[in-house]
Amino acid sequence: MLMKVIRKTGIDVPDLPAQIKAAREADGRSVQVLATAAGISSAYWYQIENNQRQWISEEILRGIEFALNVNLGVVFDD
Repeated sequence: MLMKVIRKTGIDVPDLPAQIKAAREADGRSVQVLATAAGISSAYWYQIENNQRQWISEEILRGIEFALNVNLGVVFDD
């Protein structure tokens, strides 16, 4: 019987909150609309933009990229 072992990897991404905010402002839609599309609350989105979170999951990041229709260039080397 096979069992998968999953490794979690963290990377530091300079200026990610500012990149997300700039992409949102360029998009023109409201935080509420984008947060809903990303699968998070608007409060969580604002916490990310205002650098009030120590980390976010890759799943949340990819949701934000999906909502904004952008690639923020975050690549894991595993």
